[in-house]
Amino acid sequence: MRVARLVAALLLALSPAVTLAQSASDKAPTADDPDAKESVTSRVPLDEIRRFVAVYNAVRAAYVEPVDDKQLMQSAVRGLLLELDPHSTYFDKEDAQAFDEQATGAYEGIGVELLQQDNVLKVVSPIDDTPATRAGIRAGDLIVAIDGKPISAIEAMEPLRGVAGSKVVLTIERGDAKPFDVTVVRETIRVTSVRSKMLEPGYGYVRISTFQADTGADFQKHLGQLQAQAGGKLKGLVLDLRSNPGGLLTAAVQVADDLLDKGGIVSTRGRISISDAKFDATPGDLMKGAPVMVLVDAGSASASEVLAGALRDNQRARVIGSRTFGKGSVQTVLPLDNGDSVKLTTARYYTPSGRSIQATGIVPDVELAPEPSDVNKDVPASLADYSEASLPGHLRGDDEANASKAGVVLSGEGPVQSALRELKQPGSVASVAKAKPASAAATPAAAAKAEAATPEAAAPAAAKPDAAKPETTKPDPITPPANAEPPKPATDDGK
Repeated sequence: MRVARLVAALLLALSPAVTLAQSASDKAPTADDPDAKESVTSRVPLDEIRRFVAVYNAVRAAYVEPVDDKQLMQSAVRGLLLELDPHSTYFDKEDAQAFDEQATGAYEGIGVELLQQDNVLKVVSPIDDTPATRAGIRAGDLIVAIDGKPISAIEAMEPLRGVAGSKVVLTIERGDAKPFDVTVVRETIRVTSVRSKMLEPGYGYVRISTFQADTGADFQKHLGQLQAQAGGKLKGLVLDLRSNPGGLLTAAVQVADDLLDKGGIVSTRGRISISDAKFDATPGDLMKGAPVMVLVDAGSASASEVLAGALRDNQRARVIGSRTFGKGSVQTVLPLDNGDSVKLTTARYYTPSGRSIQATGIVPDVELAPEPSDVNKDVPASLADYSEASLPGHLRGDDEANASKAGVVLSGEGPVQSALRELKQPGSVASVAKAKPASAAATPAAAAKAEAATPEAAAPAAAKPDAAKPETTKPDPITPPANAEPPKPATDDGK
């Protein structure tokens, strides 16, 4: 598959739709053609527009303080998108530029993916090796104030960006604990989205923290280095997508293609045909058939869910960890003539089996529980409902009514070692977890001792979800959820 072709297909997805709407309006049926059928895009709700103009004029004339026409209209446009879903939003020129910067992986800020909820900013995921991570900010934290000002009184995430070297004070709420301040020093964030290492001779580890323009090429480079260390071929690979909020769908598709010799990768389906697309693998598996374990958790969203779903549906990899976030929608960025942009949800994506994961996520083949030492430290209580399904106004999922509780964030090296054990000996992690309830029933003290000895042991393996009813970026169309800081690249959004 050629990445350039994918980029063109995804980035152009919305523009033709806008052109279609304009042309449909130009060709509206005339009164002397009684058989003509009015296009949906040509129907102008005149009564609603008159009502909007009346309110607009009332605000201009009677609001206690003068309001600039540009500001008022921009607020109206933002409101138009606000109630659609959590991922459709309006970018002013600066936000649009920041969104583009994210795709290239360089910007000035603190390095965190965010989702705006009411009057707080919810941390989807701190980006690896950035000021946010070093300051101790965690997935699930709620930012309630920036430099002492409540979120409702400022331009949302904009204060998080700024000149490298400057400081910003965040007021954080974490679970039931009392709010506290964290000082973060901004810097130029050059996100390294791919890292790798050898876990033991012959078994490699690749961590992808987000999907950017260079992620596909970086994955190939790191995989090649691991294979060279292994003497030419790896015995197996652990692919770590924990707390990966998404990114460019094209990058996730490229990584999937590198590990697949054939089969579908992902498909998208929207209201208009231009939003429909299907991406298939091309011959050539860089791992040459060696087994792969994909490690995910509640912070894995959007493009990372696309990758995990593609590898599992093609029986190329098994998935271990916790239920993923469940962001199965595609966002397309439409540039406006004044430099602003609209990020609009235009389609849903579907795994190769035809299953939509919107609001349900991916249930791992082997489920892991947080390590006991992390339950109260790294996993805030707020993560009990950390999922797309918990977001106000989210798109309904095909199987949402049947979905079980949300997943959890899995931190530390324990899950990696569990994935390695399961990679080398399928069923070993699940069997340990199944043995725990029996020992607990026999002797609680012995069970506690066993838990301490094997903190990374998983819960019983979950059955694969049934194939969902047919339906289906970043083209960011990416992930989790999200208005991000910086905003996510066009077409998959991440959370």
